[in-house]
Amino acid sequence: MQLAFDLPARPAMGREDFLVASCNRDAVGWIDRWPEWPYPCMVLYGPPGSGKTHLARVWQQRAGAAWDEGGTVDTHLRESGQPGAVCLDVNGHIGDETALFHLFNRTREQGGSLLITGRTPVRDWGIALPDLLSRLLAAPAASLSEPDDALLAAVTVKLFADRQLAVTPDLLNYILTRVDRSFAALGEAVFRLDRAALQEKRPITPRFAKRILGL
Repeated sequence: MQLAFDLPARPAMGREDFLVASCNRDAVGWIDRWPEWPYPCMVLYGPPGSGKTHLARVWQQRAGAAWDEGGTVDTHLRESGQPGAVCLDVNGHIGDETALFHLFNRTREQGGSLLITGRTPVRDWGIALPDLLSRLLAAPAASLSEPDDALLAAVTVKLFADRQLAVTPDLLNYILTRVDRSFAALGEAVFRLDRAALQEKRPITPRFAKRILGL
């Protein structure tokens, strides 16, 4: 029995789909509004496993944005002189605040867009530079919460469907009650089950999953 969920999907990270639910709908709406953002910067935040990196990748592909996780964008901008679109993943640690302040100003002056992702709201980032803090606090912000049961179930069903596999209610329940509640953990679990099933030429059942996953 194949289970279905009435959740819309959008492309994310190439071939994957980003499923929309109540825990991420506001953030998805802001990504969809680009390039009609009312401000040159947008902040996206949420805990690990909430899907913010996937959604940021959607925007990166759509905007043709540079991706930065460690200060390389500022060097790139000094060399190119044109920010265009930049996605900056700070994870609560800004690093060089002056560099980010200049990046923000140049992005605004040249009509670019800046998407910053982190785990917590801007006010919790410990920013010491007042001008930078005021600019980031003025930016629209959207949060993603941890995925709920319906979204985790829908993602799991889709992961199996992407591999041309059906998932029974018993198998779905087994996985969702034992695997960590994150998209990455679910993806790894389905990958391991599919690989083992192909190697052993056996159907994927809860008993099979228990042996392969050790859960």
